[in-house]
Amino acid sequence: MAATALQDVKAGGFVRQASAIRNWIKADGSTQYRPQLNRYSLIVSLACPWASRCLAVRVLKGLESVIDVTVVNPIFQKTSPDPLDQHSGWTFHHSPEFPEVGVDPSGNNLKTVREFYEKFFPGLTRFTVPILFDKETSSIVNNESSEIIRMLNSEFNEFAKFPEVDLCPPQLVEKIDEVNKWVYEFVNNGVYKSGFAQQQEPYNTAVHALFDALDKLEVILSQQRYLVSNTHFTEADIRLFVTLVRFDDVYVGHFKCNKKRIADYPNLSNYVRDVYQIPGIASTVNTKHIVHHYHRSHPSINPFGIVPIGPGVDFTEPHDRDRFSK
Repeated sequence: MAATALQDVKAGGFVRQASAIRNWIKADGSTQYRPQLNRYSLIVSLACPWASRCLAVRVLKGLESVIDVTVVNPIFQKTSPDPLDQHSGWTFHHSPEFPEVGVDPSGNNLKTVREFYEKFFPGLTRFTVPILFDKETSSIVNNESSEIIRMLNSEFNEFAKFPEVDLCPPQLVEKIDEVNKWVYEFVNNGVYKSGFAQQQEPYNTAVHALFDALDKLEVILSQQRYLVSNTHFTEADIRLFVTLVRFDDVYVGHFKCNKKRIADYPNLSNYVRDVYQIPGIASTVNTKHIVHHYHRSHPSINPFGIVPIGPGVDFTEPHDRDRFSK
């Protein structure tokens, strides 16, 4: 049965399912998927932190003219005409409210991401973004963001505007993987485990682990500019940033992560502004899509779909992170 992440709950706690489609694009020709101009398309939600990772790497590598992007509507909508099928999810429904929304990149005029999966990878019951789609073979290459960002970083250098940018350099891979593991568990996924919990104890466990991790990050970022290096911005920073940039506007209230705001952490708040102000990154952050998606797509959490008025964080304010380069 079709379902969303809100149904992935065991013993009152949220348990995220693993992505199912894990093929790779390889520049060495070792797979059926090779990097080519305009062969691949990314289907993303501007609201989704996992999809936004891919947008950030795409822009930092200068791949905008190499891999096209289709944006879905941020508001979950019903995906089946069957009155007994109550699944709601991502759609290609265009509206004046969200002019960024595009059309099905396969050319089949599909109306929902669910239809997209049912056509190109039938049998799944979770219809997630991002999706990396091969237009040449009409197949889904991958729907796991952590793998997509590594492909974008390393496999398209022949076409990249900024091939010298390496977000996962060999000398830092081990440390990046180590940091990614606990940041994913306690922060990236931690906000969801807090927000989607259906019993008090799983919520307590998740939210305390989240803030312990944020406290740890505050200490790390008091000592160096970036997460794994004082001088090298990496994919670990992108993976952290996409959660932090949503935190005060959404997770504090909607997901009950309200012990502290990112604004209450001097180093984390300056760090978020520092990353946001890297050329290109601001274009991957759409606060309207973010705020409206969460508050209008989770009726079990916000049954009336009321969108709060604030806080409206200004990420263009000056930061103090340049102190680490002096």
